[in-house]
Amino acid sequence: MQTKRIYIMAKDKVVFFCKECGADYPKAYGKCPSCGAWNSFVEQVVRKDTAKIEHGYELAKESQPIRINEVNAQAETRIDTLNEEFNRVLGGGLVPGSLVLIGGEPGIGKSTLVLQVALRMAGKKILYASGEESVNQLKMRAERVGEMLSDCYVVSETSLEQIFAHIKEIKPDVVIVDSIQTMSTSTAESSPGSISQVRECSAALLKFAKETHIPVLLIGHITKEGSIAGPKILEHIVDTVLQFEGDRHYMYRILRANKNRFGSTDELAIFEMQQQGLREVSNPSELLLTQNNDGLSGIAIAAMIEGVRPFLIEVQALVSTAAYGVPQRSATGFDLRRMNMLLAVLEKRAGFKLAQKDVFLNIAGGLRVSDPGVDLSVLSAVLSSNLDLTIDKRICLTGEVGLSGEIRPVNRIEQRIAEAQKLGFKKIIIPEFNRSQLAKKNWKIEVIGVQKVEDAFRILFA
Repeated sequence: MQTKRIYIMAKDKVVFFCKECGADYPKAYGKCPSCGAWNSFVEQVVRKDTAKIEHGYELAKESQPIRINEVNAQAETRIDTLNEEFNRVLGGGLVPGSLVLIGGEPGIGKSTLVLQVALRMAGKKILYASGEESVNQLKMRAERVGEMLSDCYVVSETSLEQIFAHIKEIKPDVVIVDSIQTMSTSTAESSPGSISQVRECSAALLKFAKETHIPVLLIGHITKEGSIAGPKILEHIVDTVLQFEGDRHYMYRILRANKNRFGSTDELAIFEMQQQGLREVSNPSELLLTQNNDGLSGIAIAAMIEGVRPFLIEVQALVSTAAYGVPQRSATGFDLRRMNMLLAVLEKRAGFKLAQKDVFLNIAGGLRVSDPGVDLSVLSAVLSSNLDLTIDKRICLTGEVGLSGEIRPVNRIEQRIAEAQKLGFKKIIIPEFNRSQLAKKNWKIEVIGVQKVEDAFRILFA
């Protein structure tokens, strides 16, 4: 069917966008009708080209629907980034035509990571478009992070149309945009970083990636709450959302997937920030354990799972008499509310009075942990500091602590035991339920099952 007449009109209009879902309305609401978010509307002046078609449409051949059993599904050959940790989080490498978003705190190392990956993809042609740094700054960073194996082109540009023109000329294998909040397109009349600009630019890049099968890496800013800046629709559009975490004052960084259409979201990568850039950490347990903790109280070793990787980490605690009357509670790398709950369990179920004492907790290496299997190590470290008794450095622990003082089972117990055995530990304390369910193996490490926190304390401080 042929279209008869098309009238195109351009006009300016004021639209109110929801920052959470990206929905637009002619007026602002206190509560977004689409997603229910409160006070999330911002005003934008946009220029829209509206097309009025009298009647009739013509379907393109490539959009014809076919039966799902007739689709020729072929496994995509992933692009090897030659970075084992980065490949792990992506699910095995970059998928052709994928759109990957990497977010993180300012100065955490997002640009360093992406540039380092780009420079080491041997045999690939890379286009790195930066709206934040000049080509001279990129050159200085490239010389610092090491050898250049790939054919990498850099350009300082904020216009999306100009970037597409460079892509057409260079014909790269991978495109990197740093960052999506600095890009602007002429189809939207608002300033760069606004909701309409981020939405239009990300949609245009998604269309480009799917049509050309060229993967695109986007770097995104985050808000003070830690979420990706811009409309929530940005995270819905992209195929993969990677979060780069860590304290800038510590050397360790964690890259985890919050969303991944081509792999698991349980994987994570660990890097160490050095003068020459980010170094992959293949065995984090050895780096996160202090080797000279003989005779030191307040230290317990936790066998934990982060993503799908088991590793052992040092939990440090300091308990002292409250100097100013009001006891302080502080936790670094651990949820403060959960620590307060565990302290209440320690006082109620085990009879140790900590109400008039300061308690400080620290997870070594500057990492943040969320595995409930760390609970038993937290209590043991606190009690070790309170009693000023040392825990044998050859013993590690894992177990979730319930409100009744019971030790609840944890997942992937065999992986935790195997990791402790590999690092030379002599004993591991685990929940009794996990021990009873263990398959019969010739473990070279002594596996001890406990049901209550008191049982674990008797073993540690006997």
